[in-house]
Amino acid sequence: MENQTEVNKFILMGLTSPFNFQNLLFTVFLLLYLATLVWNGAIIVVLLAEPHLHTPMYFFLGNLSCLDIFFSTVTVPKMLAGFFSEVHTISVKGCLVQLHFFHFLGSSEVILLGIMAYDRYVAICNPLRYTLLMRKEICVLMAAAAWSTGFFHALMHAVVTAHLPFCGPNHVEHFFCDIKPLLKLACGSTYINLMLLSIVTSCIVMGPFIFILLSYLYIITFLLLKVKSWSSWQKAFSTCGSHLTVVALLYVPVLFNYMLPTVGTSSQQDMIVTLIYSAITPVLNPLIYTLRNQEVKIAVKKMWTKKTKLPLSGEWKS
Repeated sequence: MENQTEVNKFILMGLTSPFNFQNLLFTVFLLLYLATLVWNGAIIVVLLAEPHLHTPMYFFLGNLSCLDIFFSTVTVPKMLAGFFSEVHTISVKGCLVQLHFFHFLGSSEVILLGIMAYDRYVAICNPLRYTLLMRKEICVLMAAAAWSTGFFHALMHAVVTAHLPFCGPNHVEHFFCDIKPLLKLACGSTYINLMLLSIVTSCIVMGPFIFILLSYLYIITFLLLKVKSWSSWQKAFSTCGSHLTVVALLYVPVLFNYMLPTVGTSSQQDMIVTLIYSAITPVLNPLIYTLRNQEVKIAVKKMWTKKTKLPLSGEWKS
């Protein structure tokens, strides 16, 4: 180990393709990223501007939109910059920071989805106690718990990875610094890293997932046994359907990537799967909630109508 040179930067291999194809990929992912910023930003603005949307469900939806914006920002801009760079480099410190924020925001999002399932469970199965169980203080506390748990989970991985010796090669087979591609490059033992990835990350991912499944199992049972009205069924599934679709879009690729904690050779496959939940899913989430949710659609139309009624002088029309 004494004669080996310590690595001070990594080369991100990214999505390698012919130059003409690079132009197409750059355009596609740039448009996806801009759509993520605009659509999620619009949801946040609408939720803040409309008082009747200041409810627990929309509070958590606002948190989800914030996470989607940050989550996409961690990886996509760096990936876009690499499309036209001959050598796409990142410092070791920058690599660890990117790893930390990717897992921080991703972990927070899966926990938040579990909290949103609990919110739907209380709203449907225990509506008389909803205002008590989901009061403002409790909602803020649950959202803070999701963000802080994600932060410390990611910090654990970043710290443990930072203690690994990297002495070459320094080519990361990914478009950003993720744990498994980095472990391939470590000169020392990665046993602790893989164990934490297997046990802790599995708990962070699978815990909320199992909770979501149990919540919806209870909701379906409650609706079958105690609710006879078709309108009540329709109302319940209008919000639950959106949430379940978002859960599926995030969990299917995440489970595929991280429930197999080996450092195998399917780097291209890992990149494609990661692209789904880091670049594509954040674009789809706001569309799913707005297209299936009447309250959000009405609020957007209301804000758009107000904006179009503004005269050139800047004053409201009478």
